[in-house]
Amino acid sequence: METIQKEKVKKLLPELRFEGFDVEWRLIKLGDLAEKIGDGLHGTPIYSDNSDIHFINGNNLTNGKIEITDKTKKVDFSVFTKNDKGLNENSILISLNGTIGNISKYNNEKVMLGKSVGYFNFKENTDFYFHVFHTAKIQNFFISELTGSTIKNLSLKTLRETIFPFPSLPEQQKIASFLSAVDEKIQQLTRKKELLEQYKKGVMQQLFSGKLRFKDENGEEYPDWEEKRLMEVSVFLDGKRKPIKGEDRSKMKGIYPYYGASGIIDYVNDYIFDEELILLGEDGENIVSRNLPLAFRVSGKCWVNNHAHVIKPINNNNIDFLTYSLERINYVIYNTGTAQPKLNQEVCRNIPLLIPSIFEQAKIANFLSNIDTKIESTTQQMTQTQTFKKGLLQKMFV
Repeated sequence: METIQKEKVKKLLPELRFEGFDVEWRLIKLGDLAEKIGDGLHGTPIYSDNSDIHFINGNNLTNGKIEITDKTKKVDFSVFTKNDKGLNENSILISLNGTIGNISKYNNEKVMLGKSVGYFNFKENTDFYFHVFHTAKIQNFFISELTGSTIKNLSLKTLRETIFPFPSLPEQQKIASFLSAVDEKIQQLTRKKELLEQYKKGVMQQLFSGKLRFKDENGEEYPDWEEKRLMEVSVFLDGKRKPIKGEDRSKMKGIYPYYGASGIIDYVNDYIFDEELILLGEDGENIVSRNLPLAFRVSGKCWVNNHAHVIKPINNNNIDFLTYSLERINYVIYNTGTAQPKLNQEVCRNIPLLIPSIFEQAKIANFLSNIDTKIESTTQQMTQTQTFKKGLLQKMFV
């Protein structure tokens, strides 16, 4: 704490300020700023399915809000009244162990706090404090003061002794209003992405069930879809997946479908694919748990590790259509093995798919690709706005 104080005394002026503000900031301890700082129940409450009061812990604090899920238990009202912390519109919550330092505003939700949730009851509006909590210096200080060996904990003593930068009230309001507007933009983009993803999911259900059909240029129906096995519309190119060290090597990007990520690897030219392919994730159960697509398309040169089957469409079947078709398959049922389920190639080759004409395939693929383009564009805007906010937090606070 002394380190932070000495550093702040040198210069209590932020790099970026609004016009009309030039007075130095003050430093104040959170223990002096908040009316009360505490945590939730240290113990197991009495649960009740008939109650509307949810029992929350640190993992319920996400994206600045309290998030209730189907797994969030409820507590009896009598237990809640005995452990009421007096939360109000000026309260802020913080996760104290596990994921440390997640900050959420309290918005009059009917909740009871567990021991992994800390709370601050302030005397006044907390919008400014909410943003200060997210600055790198405050978060890094929390991490530096963690206690415990296996499970790290953020103590109430640390919270009370945390030094907050404190400008005049008008400057606090100006900063809070501006950063809240940035947060609102991020929330809007997040919601837009969620709606696009929901729309895509609904459209795919209708398209691949035959409830929604495209017509040709003359307004006529395309031929009925035919059920075919995957090996009838594609070939498997497995067998060239492990790079072998040799004299003729250079550097290039390798594809790691198990994680959906890429990296730099050594390779031999004979073991590099140089065409448009579909990668079908092999460790299906684990990939599903990570919410990653089991099937995705790659183009150009790539090395593929042993966590994917490599598939190439044949007979002019549309690669994007096949990729979307494979995305919808419940691959868990094709798993073999116990400890580490795998997708057996022979079983995969016999996966049944409903296949339309190549012309309708193209229309479906283009339609879904346009939705994916909008989702990707929205994701990029979210990332850019989040990066913009991160930069602001670094420059607007001392």
